[in-house]
Amino acid sequence: MSHLNSIIKERYSTVIFSTKPIENEKLESLFEAARWAPSSYNEQPWRFILGVKNKDENYQKLLDSLVEANQYWAKYAPVLVLSLTKKNSTVKNTPNRFAQYDTGMAVGNLLAQATYLDLSVHQMGGYSIDKVRNYFDIDDEFEPLALMAIGYKGDIKLFPDDLIEREQRKRFRKSLGEFML
Repeated sequence: MSHLNSIIKERYSTVIFSTKPIENEKLESLFEAARWAPSSYNEQPWRFILGVKNKDENYQKLLDSLVEANQYWAKYAPVLVLSLTKKNSTVKNTPNRFAQYDTGMAVGNLLAQATYLDLSVHQMGGYSIDKVRNYFDIDDEFEPLALMAIGYKGDIKLFPDDLIEREQRKRFRKSLGEFML
């Protein structure tokens, strides 16, 4: 498809991260991109918990929250981020049925910006919600969603064979006909 933006097609979830730190300006621009996402009633229900390797305790808490299979490769990423959504509308004081959708839009913007900056983001659902709630004192007003590893792609030759094999798997996407009703 010739009219598809290359940033959309180039984005993928690496498991081979470089330990190179992400420049502060680039990291800030990821969240600036998220900030500009659309949301129902302009609620902007997204929240993020940022962990930077060797700079704060959030990183280790987020890493410890991951299931072992995700810890195995995510420990190389210099940044871990937890996305959360505010469950109730501030405007109407009722459940916001668009909160997760809106937060997904913000994360989508973050992903596009990361790809534009030659960064990779790998989103994960394999983590303990109980651990993140406990570590960060997250009350019931917020719902933890995806935990993300963010960084530059690493040198594939420096990683174990199982991660190399996983990294080199052919990407698959359904055809338009499979999901267009």
